[in-house]
Amino acid sequence: MMTMNRSLSLKLLSGVIVFGAWEIAGHIPVSYGFPTFLESMAALVAMAIDGSLFHAYIDTLRPLAVGLLISAFLGIALGLWIGLSSWFDWLFLPIFIVMQAAPLAALIPLLVMVYGIGLTSKVFVVCIMAMPVIVLNTAGAVRNTPTNLKEMGYSFLGSERDIILKVIIPSASPIIFSGLRLGTSAGFIGAILSELKITPTGIGDIITYSRSIADYASMYAAIFSIILLAVCFLNLLERIEHVLFEGNDRGYASD
Repeated sequence: MMTMNRSLSLKLLSGVIVFGAWEIAGHIPVSYGFPTFLESMAALVAMAIDGSLFHAYIDTLRPLAVGLLISAFLGIALGLWIGLSSWFDWLFLPIFIVMQAAPLAALIPLLVMVYGIGLTSKVFVVCIMAMPVIVLNTAGAVRNTPTNLKEMGYSFLGSERDIILKVIIPSASPIIFSGLRLGTSAGFIGAILSELKITPTGIGDIITYSRSIADYASMYAAIFSIILLAVCFLNLLERIEHVLFEGNDRGYASD
């Protein structure tokens, strides 16, 4: 309980410092295009009241949700296969290493040429950002399952299927779930990047339009809202991970 209270206090203190510095920087001002925190929050409330913010999130969350679902199911399946098979590891692991290292902005024009400017291209951008993280974390967790656990399973006459389902996957689950959290974070980046680079829709449209008419308070409000949503969702996944893998609690920098 004390640890949770301390963590909450530190998070609140961090928020007060960051938002206070934002307010001060807006009053100096550090730039003509840098509004104060209160001006940005007023713009955020105004967009929420007139409904434009929620309509924008309908467009933004569609490719994000589809891309994350594909990345989670396909990424975990491929990661398990790569971790269990040295041949599959040799064949497919370099692809995901290249995907993780490749500059996404350079790949977006290729996706637009092949799939156009619709939903498919945006889903692909989310998958390219999220899936490599999930695959690499899953493959590493499976590959590094303690040998003594597998040997114990064999000593109890467990079959290969038993070892995979009852030893390897339970042992690797905490790291796999951590990969899901990291992949989700990357997916949020991919969703906004696709809206800024492919075609302005959703939150990306608010950011682009507000910048074009010098409505910087609305622009920063839109950016703040997507960051807040990502932080809240990742904290939810972190809490779920604590509940599911309580015995494997490794701690977080925020605790």
